[in-house]
Amino acid sequence: MSNDPRTLAIATPYDGAARGAAHRVLRNTYALLSLTLLFSAAVAAAAVAFQLPAPGLVLTLLAYFGLLFGIHKLKNRGAAVGLVFALTGFMGWTLGPLLTRTLSLPAGGQAVALALGATGAVFLALSAYATTTRRDLSWLGGFLFAGMVVALLAGLAAMFFQIPALALTVSAVVALLSAGLILYETQQIVNGGETNYVLATVSLFVSVFNLFTSLLHLFGYGGSGD
Repeated sequence: MSNDPRTLAIATPYDGAARGAAHRVLRNTYALLSLTLLFSAAVAAAAVAFQLPAPGLVLTLLAYFGLLFGIHKLKNRGAAVGLVFALTGFMGWTLGPLLTRTLSLPAGGQAVALALGATGAVFLALSAYATTTRRDLSWLGGFLFAGMVVALLAGLAAMFFQIPALALTVSAVVALLSAGLILYETQQIVNGGETNYVLATVSLFVSVFNLFTSLLHLFGYGGSGD
């Protein structure tokens, strides 16, 4: 056998077993993601139908981070799947009041439809690219995380100081960052960087949720007639 490093590099490619494992994680992730999206949408529709109030910032943060903590602790157990549905259902509840406000606008129904269609199209396009491209997108991770932290702080500032223009800018930035995260997270699964489909599902769900809500803010603003 040749000891030439170039020969060794060719003789030891990304092996079939690892590729098969990554495909299983991706398949399981997409299956669970589909179910959680449907469940979250059903909860959001119920929140709209019954005019449920928003849970409030404190309860939202406690529930969100508490459930995330539980999911990470139990990620290798079946109970984690139940917590994933609890988290995505709760996020559906938080979405209900936003949908109610948007639907009350003159072109609210159109704004919701546009946001939903755009989210689906962006997710499908980016997922297809992430699963076929050979470009390494791992460098995006740190940049996207830092961007989300800055966007979160800016969003809180816009809420407390009542600055509509800043809120609109934050929504546009979050939409772009969420699209980048879908790319990054999907390629992490494909390349074996994420081997737990429960955690992969939560990451992708949050990115899709943030993308949809950001687009809903943008389209809702355009449909308000202001």
